[in-house]
Amino acid sequence: MELRQLRYFVAVAEELNFGRAAERLLIAGPSLSQQIKALERDLGVRLFDRDRRSVSLTPSGAALLPHIRDLLERADDVRHRARRLCGSEPVLLGYVNWLPPDLTARTAAVARVHVDAWVGPSHTQASRVADGGLDLAVCWLRAGDLERHGLNCRLIGADRLHAVAAGDDTGEVPASDTAVLLGDDASWSSWNAYAGELAERTGARPVRVSDGGITGPAFFDHVRRSGRPVVNSPKGQTASLPPDLVRRPVVTPQPYWTWSLVWRRSEVRAAVLAVVEALGDGGDAGDFGVHGPDAWLPEDDPHRR
Repeated sequence: MELRQLRYFVAVAEELNFGRAAERLLIAGPSLSQQIKALERDLGVRLFDRDRRSVSLTPSGAALLPHIRDLLERADDVRHRARRLCGSEPVLLGYVNWLPPDLTARTAAVARVHVDAWVGPSHTQASRVADGGLDLAVCWLRAGDLERHGLNCRLIGADRLHAVAAGDDTGEVPASDTAVLLGDDASWSSWNAYAGELAERTGARPVRVSDGGITGPAFFDHVRRSGRPVVNSPKGQTASLPPDLVRRPVVTPQPYWTWSLVWRRSEVRAAVLAVVEALGDGGDAGDFGVHGPDAWLPEDDPHRR
C-alpha cells in the first residue's frame, strides 16, 4: 500500500468517475484502474462497485474514506515539518480547481511556491491551512469560516456563473427560472452552502442529487431532465458542452463565485506574506465584477459590500 494509491482512491471517491479522476491526477485511465485494483488487493476489501455506466463506493470504501483522508493529511504534515527542519521548505499552496494564470510570474521574485498536488474541496483546503498542512490556499469560504479557523483572506479572482440548458436559446435567463443542484456534503459542502442560499434568495429551484452529478456527464444528464436551465458550479465553468446543450447568462441577479487567497492570522514567515502581497496586488482594486450593480454574493461572503 502506497500513499499515491491512497491519493488515487480519494480522487476516484470524490469524482465517482475513473476518467475524470485520471484527468485530475494527470495519469492514464488504465493505470489508475490498475492501481485501485492493487490497493483493493492489499487492503483485502473491494472499494468500488463499478460497471460500464457508473462507479460507487462500497460500504467498505465509504467507511475507509475519512480515515484515508486523515492519513494523507498527516503524511502531508510530516513532509511539511521535515522541509522546515532542513531549511529548504517552499511556500506550499493548495487549491480547488482554479489558480491565477500568472501565478509563477507574480511570485517567482519573492518565494519558491510549490502547488500542492492534492486537489481538495474548499472547506478541506481552508482546514489544511488552519492546521498547518498548507501555507496558503485558493478557495471559497465565508466570513464565519475565517473566524472559526483564524484565517485572513484576500480576493484574487471570481467566476460569473452561467446556466447550462437544452436547446439552442443562448439568451439571458433570470435566476428565478433556473435550477441549482446540491450534492453530498462530504464533497460539496461549500457549493451546497452557496447554491442553497442562491436558491433561497432568488427563487431558483434546488435539486438534490446523489450521483456526484454537480459536474461532468452526469451534470449534463441532469440538465436534459431538468426542464429548466441549471446553474453550473465553478468546477464546470470551462468544461466543453455536448452539442445539444448551450450556455446562458444568468441575470437578475448575476451570481458570482469568489476565489480567496487564505492564510493564517498568526503567520509570520516573510516568504508566505510576500506571496500574499504578490498575488493580492491589484486584486481588491479590480473587483472582478463582484461589486457590479446586479452582482450577487452570499450574505456571508467576505468580499460582499
